[in-house]
Amino acid sequence: MRCLYDFFRRHPTVADSVWGLVLLGFSALHVASGGDLQFQRLVEVPAACALSLAVALRRQAPEQMLLLAIATGIGQLVMNLEPFPGDAAMPVIVYTVASAGAPWARRLALLGSLGAASLSAWRWPSPTQTPWSYLITVVITCAPFGLAWTSGYSQRVRHAHYAQLEERVGQLQRTRAAAAVAAARTRIASELHDIVAHNVAAMVVQAEGAAHVLEASPNQSKQALSAISETGRLALAEMRRTQGLLRESNDRDGDYAPQPGVDQLSDLIDQARGAGLPVDFTVDGTLRPLPSSVELTAYRTVQEALTNTCKHGGTHAHATVHLTYTNSRLHIRVDDDGRGTHRELSDEDRADGFGRGLNSLRERIALAGGTLTAGPRPGGGFRINATLPLTPISAT
Repeated sequence: MRCLYDFFRRHPTVADSVWGLVLLGFSALHVASGGDLQFQRLVEVPAACALSLAVALRRQAPEQMLLLAIATGIGQLVMNLEPFPGDAAMPVIVYTVASAGAPWARRLALLGSLGAASLSAWRWPSPTQTPWSYLITVVITCAPFGLAWTSGYSQRVRHAHYAQLEERVGQLQRTRAAAAVAAARTRIASELHDIVAHNVAAMVVQAEGAAHVLEASPNQSKQALSAISETGRLALAEMRRTQGLLRESNDRDGDYAPQPGVDQLSDLIDQARGAGLPVDFTVDGTLRPLPSSVELTAYRTVQEALTNTCKHGGTHAHATVHLTYTNSRLHIRVDDDGRGTHRELSDEDRADGFGRGLNSLRERIALAGGTLTAGPRPGGGFRINATLPLTPISAT
């Protein structure tokens, strides 16, 4: 039974054709039960066929079937053909036009059905009809047509409302997808900046040092070139890690290394020292495992600070990295005694890109629930202070 219902839902014209045949069968029984085949009974045959056809094709061509039903009704009035079972198709056509027809067809269906009820009561009055009984007959006859039209129009309104809701849902989904793409692009840009800017800055410093001592000290030049090579390999390794994050793969056994964290800060600082930047590194508090987002954010914070020192601190700059673990916070402070800056950190339009890294870092720290302050240090140089939230240590 369920299969039959699904079949008719997928093929509505077939279902309508079945109802049309049923209606034609009742009309045939009415004609056959009339005894002698009078002229009026013979006229019922084409009328029944026309109305049954209108029921079968009502959803395929509602406006045309309405006109066919109206023409059949007019023919009944002219031929003095009293109401018969085939006229049950009239309210069905009215319902279909009200729910799926054109505006002119909906208005015509409403006016035509109400007028047909009045004309039917006038054309075939009862022997004892009075003005009051005529009025009651008209009202009773109009009721099925009015109910059919109202039900069809309500169905139309519901469909329009559902379509509007679906459009809104689709628009929200498109908006969310666009926001997700924008967030992904921002994250990718931030990762690429952190990786490329730091390593390229270190390579530039090393290359300048190698060029400076090329003739006077070839051995130092070779060391600088080796450091450049090592920095390039580190940059490629970090690019590979980022690629591993961006790949859409469910393979957990892949060869992509995890993103860097606090444990890799020593390597990062050694790399900065190899680029010619003296760095002091101290840690206070109880070290403990951190969430991956905090690990990466802490690493990028120190990386960005040292990159800025290499790029803007000058040749004799010195940096200090200090981490402090508290019960619920990780404090990161990076100082340098370089030239510092008096420029606005939000100025993203400069050719050297100054400020873009800090703005990206500020967004990254905000996403982790932390805060960032950065600016010139009293007495010269530059200072970056970052605070990241941690899971508090439970008291024992």
